[in-house]
Amino acid sequence: MDTTTSQDGSRIAYESFGNGPAVILIGGAFNNRGSVSALAQALTGHRAIVYDRRGRGDSNDKATGFDPAREIEDIAALIEAVGGQASLFGHSSGAVLAIAAALHGLPVTSLMAYEPPYAVDGARPLPRPEVRGQIEALVAKYDRDGAAALFLEGQVGVPAQVVAEMRKSPMWADMITLAHTLPYDVAICGPELALPDGLGDLATPTLAISGDRTQPWMTVAAKAFAAAVPNGQYVSIPGEDHSVLHRPENLAPTLNNFLSKT
Repeated sequence: MDTTTSQDGSRIAYESFGNGPAVILIGGAFNNRGSVSALAQALTGHRAIVYDRRGRGDSNDKATGFDPAREIEDIAALIEAVGGQASLFGHSSGAVLAIAAALHGLPVTSLMAYEPPYAVDGARPLPRPEVRGQIEALVAKYDRDGAAALFLEGQVGVPAQVVAEMRKSPMWADMITLAHTLPYDVAICGPELALPDGLGDLATPTLAISGDRTQPWMTVAAKAFAAAVPNGQYVSIPGEDHSVLHRPENLAPTLNNFLSKT
């Protein structure tokens, strides 16, 4: 494990796999660097970097509030630490963060986004406006269980009965360990979950990806994102859904192919 220091003094922990041009992998909500490590090891011809987003795992968080700008600064520090430029891959809200970093003007050589959770053309319901504040309040009260449940129900739209079953599963303990960072995921996506401004000016080679077994609104979002970027491409992965990180062997060939051409 290595560390770098972000602009506000926060420690950002990361690991590297392989050799070659840098590609940084960014997980979404409830993910740490371990969530994308298997995918990193399946990439070829590149130095694949996985990191703990601030407040997760071995990374700390010295910020007050949950400003997405701090996470963009973290990526800037990582890029500087690994050679000054990098490709970015993001999954879910991690894809939204990767896109924001590229739009911010960081030295991103190529961009890959798996199912960024944008709301396009009414394809999914929007979260209630008060959800972000409610999640932050639960985090402030150290109620990580409540924050995780509200995020899933109120932000993502998971039915309450499904969340109740998730609470009984062994994975719930791991999820609530990271639940105090959920306000960052909510903040980076924005209240309207809208495609960000500036995509039409993004010159970075870009790949949007979804699985053909995912929820239909995620496919709509991925296609709309690709269409909004001048160098955007879209790929659908057969047999896959939003949980693709559990099956890196199904995703890695698509990323390797794109990286080999950019």
